[in-house]
Amino acid sequence: MSAPERRAGGRRAAHRAPERALLAEARALQPRTLELRRALHRHPEIGLMLPATQAAVLAALEDLPLEVGTGRECSSVVAVLRGARPGPSVLVRADMDALPMHEDTGLPFSSEVDGAMHSCGHDLHTAMLASTARLLAGRRDRLAGTVVLMFQPGEESSHGARMMIDEGLLSAEGPGGTPESAMALHVTSRLAAGTLQTRPDSIMASSDDLHVTVTGRGGHASAPHDALDPVPAAAAMVGALQTMVTRRVSAFDPAVLTVAHISAGTTTNVIPETAMLEGTVRTLSEETRARVLDEVTRVCTGVADAYGCTCEVEIEAGYPVTVNDPDVADRVADAGRSVLGSRFVEPMPDPIMGSEDFSYVLGRVPGALAFLGACPADVDPAEAPPNHSNRVVFDEDAMVAGVALYSGYVLDALRRA
Repeated sequence: MSAPERRAGGRRAAHRAPERALLAEARALQPRTLELRRALHRHPEIGLMLPATQAAVLAALEDLPLEVGTGRECSSVVAVLRGARPGPSVLVRADMDALPMHEDTGLPFSSEVDGAMHSCGHDLHTAMLASTARLLAGRRDRLAGTVVLMFQPGEESSHGARMMIDEGLLSAEGPGGTPESAMALHVTSRLAAGTLQTRPDSIMASSDDLHVTVTGRGGHASAPHDALDPVPAAAAMVGALQTMVTRRVSAFDPAVLTVAHISAGTTTNVIPETAMLEGTVRTLSEETRARVLDEVTRVCTGVADAYGCTCEVEIEAGYPVTVNDPDVADRVADAGRSVLGSRFVEPMPDPIMGSEDFSYVLGRVPGALAFLGACPADVDPAEAPPNHSNRVVFDEDAMVAGVALYSGYVLDALRRA
């Protein structure tokens, strides 16, 4: 190796050393991170109003040099850390809400709330971001810029991020001004603990709900010719919708349409007047999303007409496509390599057809979502109960990596400005 190469290597090592030190600082904060995570896990809350969760976050932040505000219409928390010198604004997010389901993990800190469980890992996200605030606050005198810590409720289908944006989160007059970039982590039980994956462009799908009511004419089951049976029409719609997806949508810009609920009738000898089907539509581009939703209405209406019935199609708009800014996605991966080491950063081969309301933030601010592995060490990730399972268990040690990653990204973003 030449002298210039040795000098360049020395400079890179010097650059990495402070970032690798973040892991040690995050490890020192782990008792606090664990305490908050387990408290939230025991007492999960659902939706937009999370008073106990909000109070726990406020308590975790109260001794830090932060400007803290709460939402008007939801239990959000926005904490702003202003560096000693002026500079850009960077946003990092954690979601706080749980899911309406029973927990069957057997953990000693299992949910104590019937019908609610932190099965998506939002309790880990919240605890990681609270410790990130503490780590960065300890470096405040060396920061040039502003850090906006976004603790949001209502990620699970309640549009919490959109509500926070409507309340001024990203505006120039907002608590931290308009961020120049944004970043969020999401834990997953299907990756080895401490592994980071992200990708440029589309990373998660849009999500829209489909509700179709088919109306015919009821009658006796022994005389279907005297009725207009909506059941065969509804059944035909299921097949026609699947054919529409395979024949009208490019395989290179895919869509998923699943009919997950069909309901009709009350007994064995009565043809009902109505039948109902419901499902979900997922796409990876807004253009395909619009096309598929138009086709859904056309197909259902046409099938109903062919069977002599009528139908009403209602589409409940969900989250947009989650689109990572390529430059920010690269910077998140770079932060991962600096903080965790290159062997813990993997390319994400394919998008996920689940949806995420961080998409609202990414529609306004260049940013990226990344996935952080949290599979327990004694479990094969391919066999682990997935997020949203009543039996999912996360490796809490992954939170050390999460705190260091959040902090590393922020420090890098402020340094680049």
